[in-house]
Amino acid sequence: MKRIDLNLLVSLEALLVERNVTRAAARLHMSQPALSAQLNRLRDLFKDPLLVPAHRGMVPTAKALELIGPLRASLDQLRGTLQGHDSFSPATAELTISIACTDYVETVVVAPLIAALRGRAPKIRLAVHRFSPTRLARQLGDGDVDLAIATPDAGQAHLRTRHLFEESYILIGRPGHPRIAEGATAAGFARLEQVIVSPSGGVFSTPVDVTLEALGHSRVTVASAASFLVVPSIVASSDLVALVPRRLMRDRLAEVAWIDVPWLPERFQVELIWHERTHGHRGQQWIRDLIHDLVAR
Repeated sequence: MKRIDLNLLVSLEALLVERNVTRAAARLHMSQPALSAQLNRLRDLFKDPLLVPAHRGMVPTAKALELIGPLRASLDQLRGTLQGHDSFSPATAELTISIACTDYVETVVVAPLIAALRGRAPKIRLAVHRFSPTRLARQLGDGDVDLAIATPDAGQAHLRTRHLFEESYILIGRPGHPRIAEGATAAGFARLEQVIVSPSGGVFSTPVDVTLEALGHSRVTVASAASFLVVPSIVASSDLVALVPRRLMRDRLAEVAWIDVPWLPERFQVELIWHERTHGHRGQQWIRDLIHDLVAR
């Protein structure tokens, strides 16, 4: 134990997660030569190379794979112990919070959050990551992301959640669109030429089409966009219409023609999602409470 420097174990954790000295050094806010020197000390300490060169980056040795689980569990427990006795002052706290979300959530939740932080916690920084449902659990568990704002996945019940809001859709078109009112019925909606949003790219069917099919209709979809943010620009210069989340257009309704869609039951839930490892962190708790309060207003 006399040979072990706690900082070495923190560096080892970063190296095993990133599997790249340059990225691990950036994560630890230290120089690459300094981290390379620490890696050499770790190799001497464990009598193992730990990380070996590969085609892309580095790969952990069998010994390193045995270490990563117990190492992370021990460091997380230590962090929790230290944080549990630590006071938190938003006005002076220096903290970086990593949030995974879609561009829609970035617009309606994160942008107001950034503005609020400037007045309440000017030294807290936000790093926004693109939301990936398939990678989220690992990102949260590995510490790559602190918090997600998204629709929860029932298969990830081990993650903690807190409800933010329920979202519905409105139908938008260019100002003065001559036929947008037809969208108030399923039959009229199906006759309108539309642009839909497919975050994964290239999909021309959504749950809305399942609802339409059950009502005996199918719609005319002429474009599939990758983001809701570009849709108002697309409909502004055409006779296309589109369903968009209500909150996205909250401050832009004067720019478009729009109607409610009473026949459409589709709603989606937006929640805060986080891992147990950050649950007791005072700064993370404060951020979660702030986001909840901002949305509630």
